[in-house]
Amino acid sequence: MAPRKYEQVLRAEAAEETRRRILDAVGQCLREAPTEQLSLGRVAELAKVSRSTIYTDFGSRSGLFDAFVVDLWERTGLGELSGAVNAADARDHLREGIRAASRMKGQELVVYRVLHAMDRLDPESAGGAVRHMETDRRAGMQSLAEHLEREGELREGLTVDKAVDALWVLTSFESLDLLVTGRSHTVDEAIDILVDMAERAVCRTPDIQSAGVRRAPQG
Repeated sequence: MAPRKYEQVLRAEAAEETRRRILDAVGQCLREAPTEQLSLGRVAELAKVSRSTIYTDFGSRSGLFDAFVVDLWERTGLGELSGAVNAADARDHLREGIRAASRMKGQELVVYRVLHAMDRLDPESAGGAVRHMETDRRAGMQSLAEHLEREGELREGLTVDKAVDALWVLTSFESLDLLVTGRSHTVDEAIDILVDMAERAVCRTPDIQSAGVRRAPQG
């Protein structure tokens, strides 16, 4: 490898390592001091960089939070979620989509709890990162409800809009967190409950014959 190319590779690796330390420092701050406003000074201290480096790499506080959320998704299962929502079968889309999204949140309950609390108390403190997450989730629920309708899987009399309302509630972080913290369920147990509730709330009851179940002979 030519010397200049080698130097470019080293610089790129060093920049990526610095970026990784900064993002990890954000997560550490949120876990260690969930009730305190995130301090960029503390992030810089933990990452062993200057505050100016944070601004150089991420542009702004909101840019840092956006990058942190994207990294959070990628680390906790964005690939699995993408595969689930692309399922051809609408019910698989519902079941596996909710499972994948909930497992992502379940791996970092404390961090998601802090992000959502920040958004409620001071939306600007997280730079709109939670709003971006929720915008993506809203689009996902709309797509899921429309998929269920196309395949004739929506419960009789239920409109797409009403299905989106139900799915919006059942796929929220708050629903998962309430089952874990308020009902003492494990994350896996909470996910099973949410999947079952969602399917019962928006999907039609399967026809016995189409489900492959034969009635017992009479007499």
